[in-house]
Formats: sequence, structure tokens, C-alpha cells
Amino acid sequence: MVLPSFRRLLRRAAWALLFAVLAALGLLLARAFEARGKPDLMPWHRIVLAQEIHADTFDARATWANVLSREQQAFDDLHAQLAAAAVEGEFRYEKDSRLGARMGERDWNRSFESTPAEPRGGVLLLHGLTDSPYSVRTLAAIYERAGFAVIAPRLPGHGTVPAGLLDVRWQDWRAVVRIAMRELRARVGADKPLHILGYSNGGALALDYALDALDDARLPAPQRIVLVSPMVGLRPFASLSRWLPLFGGFGYFEKSRWIDILPEFNPYKYNSFPTNGALQSYLLAATVRARVAGRSASGRLARLPPVLAFQSVLDSTVSSVDVVHALFDRLPANGSELVLFDINRANLLAPMFRSAAAGEIDVLHGTAPRAYRLAIVGNLGADTLEVGEKRYEAGTDAPVERAIRLAFPADVYSLSHVALPFPCDDPLYGSAPRTDEDYGIRLGTLVLRGERGALQVSAEQLQRLTCNPFFAYLEGRVADVLP
Repeated sequence: MVLPSFRRLLRRAAWALLFAVLAALGLLLARAFEARGKPDLMPWHRIVLAQEIHADTFDARATWANVLSREQQAFDDLHAQLAAAAVEGEFRYEKDSRLGARMGERDWNRSFESTPAEPRGGVLLLHGLTDSPYSVRTLAAIYERAGFAVIAPRLPGHGTVPAGLLDVRWQDWRAVVRIAMRELRARVGADKPLHILGYSNGGALALDYALDALDDARLPAPQRIVLVSPMVGLRPFASLSRWLPLFGGFGYFEKSRWIDILPEFNPYKYNSFPTNGALQSYLLAATVRARVAGRSASGRLARLPPVLAFQSVLDSTVSSVDVVHALFDRLPANGSELVLFDINRANLLAPMFRSAAAGEIDVLHGTAPRAYRLAIVGNLGADTLEVGEKRYEAGTDAPVERAIRLAFPADVYSLSHVALPFPCDDPLYGSAPRTDEDYGIRLGTLVLRGERGALQVSAEQLQRLTCNPFFAYLEGRVADVLP
């Protein structure tokens, strides 16, 4: 017999659940209606590439040659569909666009690779979400100069059209990573070291693979993990994105499948952003965090190879706090190191920082003992733009300081998520781009001034730092861990 008081409790709980469901549905509907006010969808927001790579079409016998063959078929299909739906204009996918590689030049939207005659080792480089292999090209060059074989795969859904991310799953990315690592091992031999380097979303994939290799002897195990702005934690909104596409099947709400619908003026990165892309990164990052926590608690993380990671203290894409506390604080004492790039505290704009931004380095530094080395790159003093390194060895809280002969540009108040892998002479993203390569636009030099509300892209997005003034330091630190 159910007691009256218990029945009342059940009714209250049922009503509370109903109100919660209705509130969530109302929020989703509101966002779906809001999405209808976004710009019109273009062909590149709808194109479906039947030959794109999916995990369920590849089995354990799939080879790197299979991946490259499917990639070629996908690009052939893309070019045919764009030609059939030609749109006049000057942006990336429009007729006679000048953006991107010229005829006969390397298309950095595609996978790239290189293998010396006698490789010292091999490295797999994984690009970020909405990016292309272009984002790891300069990092790859560090390894090429050291005699390493290099493979940088184009991850499914990337490098083609933004619509490629509408139906991709993070397991599709995982499948390509496994195939590429098998190919890398075959190229360098059983006795040479393997590294895996991931930028942003690619950082989560690198960790995911390294964790798999701990439990599966059939997977070639990396001896070193290098992470740049690793996507270990994301904003909670990404979890909501799993429900927004529910309305996308109705023409009236088709735009609800998109977080952003923007002009495509970047030849090697999407500006438009599908909700499914956010969801897949959210699921991947959540999976990696849970796996790291579980293996740390059970002691099975002890065999993880050393991790070298670079992270901007201010990062609006990934959670710097999660990089520190959900990853590094759980790592074994295996020689891992985290490099944090602090804000510019000598800048004239420093008093304008929000208190949370100014104090973020203290939150990340913390007071608990660390099993890893921590390096903080920041101003040598409050009155100078010159920067130095404070290095805290594992288990100590007394830094060793040294100058690194670099300085903050006077107009830069912090690094950003998208800046770290690019030197400032990068031909596309650099603030002082070299001119031996021309992709039709110099995104790092754009300085736009005018009235607000006139641009399709937010001024804040265009002002985001796109290159790393301390890339020479990052480059040297990566070179230091090469055998």
C-alpha cells in the first residue's frame, strides 16, 4: 500500500519532471525559431558526399591507400557538385574563387605525408574541428627536419564543405587515426619511435588513441604525445546541440542544424558551424575525460607515454581548467609537461581585464603538488613586454626563471585557442606573413574599422589573434622531446 505522503511526493516529482521537459522543449523550439533568422543556406551547406569515409564502411583490414582513394573520390564528387550548383561571388566555394591553392599547388585541405629514406621515427598529426591538415603543416615541418616520417590525415567531414560535419561521427575520426597509425608503423619499422600530435579536437583524438593502445596490443603504441590547445573540456552548450537537429528534418527549421551560417572566406577552415560538429566534439571530449579518470583511479594510466602540452591561459573554445585538472592532475609521474601562455600583464589594456581573466593563471597554477613539470610563459616584469619562462619541476613550487628572448606585440593582450600552431610569418594566418605563398587572403593582417552591425561576421571574431608570437619557443620545446 502506497502511503498518501509518498503519493504526493510522486505527484510532485512527476509535475517537476513534466515542467523540466516542457521548459527544455520550449528552449529548443525558441532556438529553432531563432535559427530561421540566420542567413540563407548555400549549396555547400547541403552537399552530401557519398564517398566520405565512415567507420562502418572500413574494417580492420582497411589500409591507408583505401583512405586516400576514398578521399580522392570525395573531392572529385565535391568539384562536380559545386560546378553543377555554381554561385557567382568571390568566396571559397563560389565560381572562379581566388581563395585556396592554385592549379598544380598542394591543396592543404587534403591529407599529406612524407617519408625520408631512413626515418628516425614517425609522427601522426591530427588537425582540429572545422580545420584541415593546413593547421598542422608547420608542426609537421619540425618533425620532417628531424628525419621523421609524417602522416597528417584529413579527418572525415573536413576540408570539403561545412555540410560534411552534419552527419559525421567522432568514431569516423577514430577509424582514420587507427588506419594512419598502422601505416606509420609499417613505414618506420618496429624499432623506431612513434609520436602522436593533436591540435584542438585532434588533441582529444590523440589521447583517445593512446588510451586504446594501452589496452590493445594490436595498436602501435606512441612513445610521446604532443598536444596543442587540446579539446579536453568544452562548454556545456555543446551537449544541448544533440537535440537541436531534431527539428532540422523539417524544411521550416532546417537552419536549426547550424550554430553559425557565415561567409566562407577561409580557404582551409569552415566558418559555418553545424550543431552536430559541436556535439561530436563534446561526446569525444567527455569520453576521453571519463576514460582518463577511470584509468587514473584504477592505476591503469601508469603506462601512458609522457605528454607535452601547450595551452593558452585564455581560451574561449576549450576549458583550460579541464586541461589542468581533468588531464594533467591525473597523469602519472612519467615526465609529462604542461606549458601555459599567460596574458600580457604589461599591456596598456591590462586594467581592462575582467578579474576572472586576470586571475586565471592562479586558478590553473593552484597549490597542490604536481606529478608533472609546469612552465609558465609570461612577462618578465610588470613594466616590460619581454617574456620569460617560469619552470616548476614536478613536486616543487619554486620556479627556475629564464628569459627566452621573445616579447608580446604591443597590441596583443593574450594568445587564443586558434593562435598556438601558427607562426607569425604564416602566409594565411600570420601578422607578418611571408609572401612566397598566396591563398588569396591574409587573415592575420585584417584590420577592419567602421560602424558596428554592418558585417556578417562579428568584429570580435575578426580581432581574434590567429598566430603565435612565441611559436619559436613552442617549436624548440617540441624539438627537445625528439629522440
